[in-house]
Amino acid sequence: MDAATVALTGHLMDTGILARVLDDVLEYGGDYRIADLDLGRRHEDESRAEIEVRAADGELLDRILMRLQTHGANAVDPGTATTRPAPADGVFPDDFYSTTNLDTFVRLERDWIAVDRAEMDCGLVVDPAGAGGRPVVRTVPVSDVRAGEQVVCGAHGVRVEMPPAVARGEEENFGFMSSAVSSEKPQALLVRQIAERMREVKAAGRRVLWVGGPAVVHTGASPAMVRLVRAGYVDVLFAGNALATHDIESALYGTSLGVDLAKGSGVPHGHEHHIRAINTVRAAGSIAAAVDSGVLTGGVMHALVQAGKPFVLVGSVRDDGPLPDVFTDVIEGQRAMRAELHDVGFAIMVATMLHSIATGNLLPASVPLVCVDINPATVTKLADRGSAQAMGIVTDIGLFLEQLARELC
Repeated sequence: MDAATVALTGHLMDTGILARVLDDVLEYGGDYRIADLDLGRRHEDESRAEIEVRAADGELLDRILMRLQTHGANAVDPGTATTRPAPADGVFPDDFYSTTNLDTFVRLERDWIAVDRAEMDCGLVVDPAGAGGRPVVRTVPVSDVRAGEQVVCGAHGVRVEMPPAVARGEEENFGFMSSAVSSEKPQALLVRQIAERMREVKAAGRRVLWVGGPAVVHTGASPAMVRLVRAGYVDVLFAGNALATHDIESALYGTSLGVDLAKGSGVPHGHEHHIRAINTVRAAGSIAAAVDSGVLTGGVMHALVQAGKPFVLVGSVRDDGPLPDVFTDVIEGQRAMRAELHDVGFAIMVATMLHSIATGNLLPASVPLVCVDINPATVTKLADRGSAQAMGIVTDIGLFLEQLARELC
């Protein structure tokens, strides 16, 4: 049997990482032997394990090693990376290295090279003559690889680093970063902690990314969101057609999905308002053009345009219209989202499942993110889909945004 030894460091027992690693070895058809285990004695001490992993052949062993790297387990003797040319546009070699969202390094000859921005479920492409003549390694989604590009294959010569974990006994410093998803957490405290983290991110010169769904408008929270934009705490917004459409509908007609936001009741012909709002913006040419011409005079999208803040709207098959700014090609939409992830130091996702999961898949694990939704399933699914750094708050979006705006503005 082929064999390799991997090392794992961290709070292995408290977090359950060691058990997950051993389970994955067996689930993938391999076997293991714990060669060494050094358990920390105090709560703050880290543990270290060395595990000999065995498999029937080298190909299966590589698959197991790649899987174990999602938990931060790296080969003790990683060797150097193997690269092969992509056989065609949009196609990786069969044994390509499948990335995680953890900080990743690739060894070419003797040097370890940091991968440019970690992202899960991509490949690694090596540019031998990158910046300053030095090799560059970047994550590339399968749709963007080009024939002949050198793709890292197998698990050799690749290591990942786990983000710093909060040691036991230190949770009070940032409770929301270690709290389980629950509707019974002290929300006022969580909001204050999120606000403090956002202030720190801004003070460090980094950006705050928001991902929003139409419930921001439906719950009457648009004015609070506008205050946050004007105060400088919304640097970029990811959303779909719905949030922008209903925000513009509320600015033009005072309704959201035909419901009067001031009275909470339907209005005559209100069901037409959202499509009439879309038509108005399409006639203007774009959301920015509607603002510049004075057609659109309020709301979240108006505030973003006035503040010069970017937004990326990616549509779906169920969209009406859509608005002219909406990406209807989802691959192009992904590319536009990736282009706006530079310098993001914090992400907050409110009232949207699909866009939250999509954004979580694009973000490195080193970027902390908070997901807020009235539905507990939304905030747990984000972590289940690979964004292990995601923390959830189960609450009403309108109340949450009002509290956050009050805290920051």
